[in-house]
Amino acid sequence: MAEKPHINIITSGHVDHGKSTLIGRLLFDSGALDDNELRKLKEKAKELKKETFEFAFVMDRLKEERERGLTIDLMHKEFKTNKYYFTIIDCPGHRDFVKNMITGASQADAAILVVSAKDGIQEQTREHLYLSKVLGIRQIIVAINKMDAVNYDQATFNKTKDEVMKLLQTLGYKTENIPAVACSAYAGDNVVKKSTNMGWYNGPTIIEALDQTITPPEKPLNKPLRLPVQEIFTITGVGTVPVGRVETGIMKPGDKIIFEPSGVQAEVKSIEMHHKQLPKAEPGDNVGFNVRGISKTDVRRGDVVGHPNNPPTVAKEFTGQIIVLQHPTVVTKGYTPVFHCHTAHVAGKITELVKKLDPKTGATIQENPDMLKPGDAAVIKIQPTQPIALEKQADFPELAKFAIRDMGKTIAAGVVIDLVKAK
Repeated sequence: MAEKPHINIITSGHVDHGKSTLIGRLLFDSGALDDNELRKLKEKAKELKKETFEFAFVMDRLKEERERGLTIDLMHKEFKTNKYYFTIIDCPGHRDFVKNMITGASQADAAILVVSAKDGIQEQTREHLYLSKVLGIRQIIVAINKMDAVNYDQATFNKTKDEVMKLLQTLGYKTENIPAVACSAYAGDNVVKKSTNMGWYNGPTIIEALDQTITPPEKPLNKPLRLPVQEIFTITGVGTVPVGRVETGIMKPGDKIIFEPSGVQAEVKSIEMHHKQLPKAEPGDNVGFNVRGISKTDVRRGDVVGHPNNPPTVAKEFTGQIIVLQHPTVVTKGYTPVFHCHTAHVAGKITELVKKLDPKTGATIQENPDMLKPGDAAVIKIQPTQPIALEKQADFPELAKFAIRDMGKTIAAGVVIDLVKAK
C-alpha cells in the first residue's frame, strides 16, 4: 500500500486554550496512542493530582523522554486520517513558545488555531496568527475549543467564530475556505468523534476538517539539499546524530555533506525517522542522521546541512522585509536584537532602515524613515554579529523567514529578500 501524503501541522493559540489536550485527544481517538500508553498517563496524572490533564501529558511525556535521551522525535507525534499522514509539531505554550513556534511554523504546512469559547481571542492568539501569516502558513483550521465549558451554547460559538474570522481577514486570509470547528478536546466532542451535545452544529470534526481543507505541499525535491539542524545527540554505540527537518532536496546514506556556517564536512552513515531506517530523506521528513567523521562539538543547532557542491549560503549582511509587531519604544538604526531564522538565533545590528511600506500593498510610503513603530512594514538591512546560514526568499523561501526577538517578546517577523555572502 502506498504511503499516504505527509503533512506537518502545528498547533497554535493562547497558552490555556487547550492545545495539548486537543493533541492528546486527536492521538488517542484516532488510535495513534494505545490503551497502555494512556493508562500510564492516567496513573501519572493521578499521581500528580491532575486527573483531567492526561491528554496534555502525552506531549509533556515526550519532552521528558527527550530529556532522558530515549528518543529523537522532537515533540513530534504522528497520526493518520483517511487521506493523510500527519506529524504534529507541538510548540509548548510557555515563554519559549514563540521561539519554538518560529522553528515550528517555518516547518509547518498547516496550523490548527485553538481558541477557547470561554475566553475568546487573547493577545497570544493574535501574535501566533500574525507569525503564522508572515511565516507563510496559508492553511488554517480554527478549533473553537472548550465548548463544554460554555454549555455547548451556539450563540457563544458564533460570536467567537465571527471574532476569529474577522481577525483572519484583517491579516489577509481568505476565510471562506477556513473551517471553524465547535469542539471540546477534554470531553472528546468533534475532535475525532462526532459530538452528540451540539445538535445545532453541522460542520466537520477536526479530523474531517483536516482531510477536507488541507492539501499536501509540493515537495522541492529538485532543489539543492537544505536541512537546518535542531539538535545534536551523541548516542552510545551509534555516535553523533544531528536531528532536523529536510526543507529542500534529498539526503541519502553515503552522501558527503557540509554543515554551514561551521564549515565541517562529514559522511551520512544512516537516516532514521520515527525509529525506522530510511533509504533517503525528502522535504518534510523530520530525521535523525548518523554521521561519520565529526563529534557533537563540531556542529551546532542552527547549522544548515547541504551537499559540498552546492553548500548553504552564509550571510555577512542581509536585507529583510519585516512587519513590526510590538516594541517597548520604537525600532531605530543601530538597534541590535536577536534574529531567529529556521533553527538559528543570532544577534544582528540593524544598519539601515531602507524604506517604509504599506503593509497591505507593499508600496513604498517613505524612504529612509527615522524609526519604525508597531504595525509598520519596512525594508531593513541587518549585520549579524556572527555568521549565519540564510537564503533569499526568491531562492529558498523555506530558509528565508525570520523573527526578531528582544526581552522575551517578538518585535517583528520578516523574510530575507537579499544578502551579501560571507565567503
